Amino acid sequence: MAADTSKPLFPAAPHTSLLPSHGYPNRVSPEASYWRNFRSSKLVTGSNYSVTHLTFSPAPAHAKPTLAAVWFSTVQLFTGDPLAPRPKISVTKDFVYSPSFRSDGALLAAGDIKGVVRVFRVDKPTSGPLRTLRAHSAETRVVRYPVAGGDKIHLITAGDDALLAYWDVPSETPVFTIPAAHRDYIRAGAPSPADHNLFVTGSYDHSVKLWDARTGKAPSLSFSHGAPVESVLFLPSGGLLATAGGNTVKIWDVIGGGRLVHSVESHVKTVMALALGKMGTTGETRLLSAGSDGYVKSFDYGELKITHSVRYPKQLLSVACSPCGTVLVAGSSKGDIFVRRRKKAIEEEEQGGKVVSGVFDWTSPKPEKQALKPSYYRYFSRGQNEKPKQGDFVIERPKKVKIAEHDKLLRKFRHKDALVSALAKNNPRSVVAVMEELVARRKLVRCIGNLDVDELGFLLEFLHRNATLPRYARLLLGVANKVLEMRAKDIRSDGKLRGYIRNLKRMVVEEIQIQHTLQGIQGMISPMLALASR
Repeated sequence: MAADTSKPLFPAAPHTSLLPSHGYPNRVSPEASYWRNFRSSKLVTGSNYSVTHLTFSPAPAHAKPTLAAVWFSTVQLFTGDPLAPRPKISVTKDFVYSPSFRSDGALLAAGDIKGVVRVFRVDKPTSGPLRTLRAHSAETRVVRYPVAGGDKIHLITAGDDALLAYWDVPSETPVFTIPAAHRDYIRAGAPSPADHNLFVTGSYDHSVKLWDARTGKAPSLSFSHGAPVESVLFLPSGGLLATAGGNTVKIWDVIGGGRLVHSVESHVKTVMALALGKMGTTGETRLLSAGSDGYVKSFDYGELKITHSVRYPKQLLSVACSPCGTVLVAGSSKGDIFVRRRKKAIEEEEQGGKVVSGVFDWTSPKPEKQALKPSYYRYFSRGQNEKPKQGDFVIERPKKVKIAEHDKLLRKFRHKDALVSALAKNNPRSVVAVMEELVARRKLVRCIGNLDVDELGFLLEFLHRNATLPRYARLLLGVANKVLEMRAKDIRSDGKLRGYIRNLKRMVVEEIQIQHTLQGIQGMISPMLALASR
């Protein structure tokens, strides 16, 4: 039967699964793509002072963002997209701290180094303060307006004098004050987004306290962060609280009585500030942390993982994100304000994305996590970097003990080599320990007999230096007598060994004289002590 030649023996094009892969697939996650879709720029401050605080006005998402930045004695407002400077607010002639917008964005409050808090109109920044609040005797580092319930008349302040004050702003009088609310500087505070009566403070005494304005004096909840607290922040639900101190950011369950939910140690230096950032693509919120290591980290507190990080060229002290999620700012210790803005809708269309009302609509599904198989190296190394959670039973791995060279030789029953190795280290404690072990094994005499001339010199030099020490005298003088008895012929034939013996003899004679002197002194003192005891 003739073969059918109308069809080729093999297909003209091989199946795609049979083709070799060229390069690795793109593993950039949608969230990483979102954060990379920001343009970097810098705001000109004209100052080398540290930008200690940054905050955006809580205006509606469709409004243009308004930023308040603080350095030295100035509160500078920026408005628009891109951010453009407005007239400065000269609060005082000295340092200013912690600007805070009212919930409607109409007023701005800030504290200073003398403990005075001033309230200004945002639309008339140069008209002077509307209200002046005086209660603190030291720097006011925490000034916060309530954010829930439309509360427009109260204000929370705290400072380095450890005083906590809850103000009625129109009357310029405190509703209540709590002296010694903490045992150290209060450098962090945040109002609850769930209830305008609740707020939290953090201090350098490592403690974090939840307060209720209705009860006043005593904290409703208190727990320890474990390091000086630099920043605290409620997550949007109001049931979770983020605290930053040291190189750690911790998430706490406030409703559950201050239970630790998760701990993040992604920074290598101190975490200085926390902020919330809204993702315009999904509407989800991320926890942003800025550290003195120059990094801003994005943390997904739903999945409890770091999703992205941004490196800056200088140490960071503050961070903020606009309510619409299109502007991210970070303040440095050298007076720089780094700005990252979302790209325009036209550029996003050129990249193939969809734009809905000026917001990039990301519809790609999350990449599936590749299952680990026993053939992968990561399968056997999984879980090694996991840290214990609260309530876990920790089994510590015993520390590996470094074994000395003479111990290794003793394990191999190389007795003479072990003694020589210990003598070479010139550590009396180790040499005596080796000798005692050899005595227990009944091998010390044989080792002395097998030493060559150079090794015997090491032993005699060691005996000359340490034989008269009270701790080792009993053993070492016995060893010296045994050496003289066994190796007398070698010692007579070598001048160097004879020198060691002369030195040893002189040391023994001096020690005997000292002992005789001490016995004479004891004989004189003993009668006196006997008479004194009667």
